[in-house]
Amino acid sequence: MARIVTAIDVGTTKVCTLIAEVEEEEEGAVIQVIGFGNVPSRGMKKGSVVNISQLAQSVMESVEQAEKLAGLTVSRAYVSITGSHVFSMSSRGMIAVRRHPGGITAEDVARVVEAASAVSIPSSQEIIHVIPRHFIVDGQPGIQDPIGMEGSRLEAEVLIVTASSAALNNLRKCLKEVGIEPEKFILAALASGEAVLTQSEKEMGVILADIGGGTTDIAIYMDGSLLYTSSLELGGNMITSDIAFGLRMPFSSAEEIKKKYGCALAEEVGEDEGVEATVFGSDKKQMLSRRFMAEIIQARVEEMFDYLYREAQKSGYAGLLPAGLVLCGGTAEVKRIDELGRRYLEMPVRVGRPSGVQGLVEMLESPTYATAVGLLLWPARQKILRGKMTTKSWKDRVLEWLRTLLPY
Repeated sequence: MARIVTAIDVGTTKVCTLIAEVEEEEEGAVIQVIGFGNVPSRGMKKGSVVNISQLAQSVMESVEQAEKLAGLTVSRAYVSITGSHVFSMSSRGMIAVRRHPGGITAEDVARVVEAASAVSIPSSQEIIHVIPRHFIVDGQPGIQDPIGMEGSRLEAEVLIVTASSAALNNLRKCLKEVGIEPEKFILAALASGEAVLTQSEKEMGVILADIGGGTTDIAIYMDGSLLYTSSLELGGNMITSDIAFGLRMPFSSAEEIKKKYGCALAEEVGEDEGVEATVFGSDKKQMLSRRFMAEIIQARVEEMFDYLYREAQKSGYAGLLPAGLVLCGGTAEVKRIDELGRRYLEMPVRVGRPSGVQGLVEMLESPTYATAVGLLLWPARQKILRGKMTTKSWKDRVLEWLRTLLPY
């Protein structure tokens, strides 16, 4: 029987809602999108809620659009979380394994993940993800699934992702105002990675950059696991602001011409090319230089690439990512941004477009919707739809999650 799953991507520039029917089959989940809502976001700035009532109104409008198209109402959703208040840290735990004929059990794995998760975090933060990187059995590293193996000592290395309790509570209040209960908050970069990255890229080593309006979410994968994540307070709105300032026009006009005529490689735009746009001090549209606009865009995007490279250096994985950089988010739609990235960073760069779902595919093929699509894919692929995890102890939740996550 199909389950109804709802995803709400709450961003700085848009609130996108997807409603899907999820049918779990032996070879994997089939996700059929039946509802879609997308409205401008109000009340968010750089990944944080700045006006609860305005954001609640945006969420309500987005959800109502999706519900109308799907022909049903929803009350629970998987919700994205982003912003500079999100942090990640590595942790390692170790346990002794009791010897028995079956080898290491799921209960042993649950215990070692729990041990690795027992870290001190500030009272102002909440854990939103505990992601196993790999396991170590009697000193042997790099094990993805230790269940059934023989050993007396089991270690786990995990990535712990935390977010500000205040930011999460503000988002909960917005959702509560429109009658939505969050099933789980999912890191936006993690969701986007599910939608746009290939398994081969994750294995070889890749950096994902989801460039939204107010933030750029970064995730680094290697050996099939998420190794590092962060969020930078820069995004597409900075490019739009530069265009508005440089060409002396309203922000809305700058956003419009950026989407229609923007190009990240100024050399590919003719010096005599022009675009019509509304400017300050005139009630008629004026002809402006498209080349000058491209120069503005290129300068700002190169600055973004500088920050991305510094973040890769900070993570310790710069130079170890042969699959290069995958771009998504609304800013990834700027023409030739991938080519500029290849030249500027001297690494493979591509624009990631979401895949893995059926229905309304033409609407969702833009990199703008990578996070929204990933919010549907994440719970389906982790199979946490099989059981509710809200009323169980931490150990029971980890155990149930591992039983569905690890193949055995």
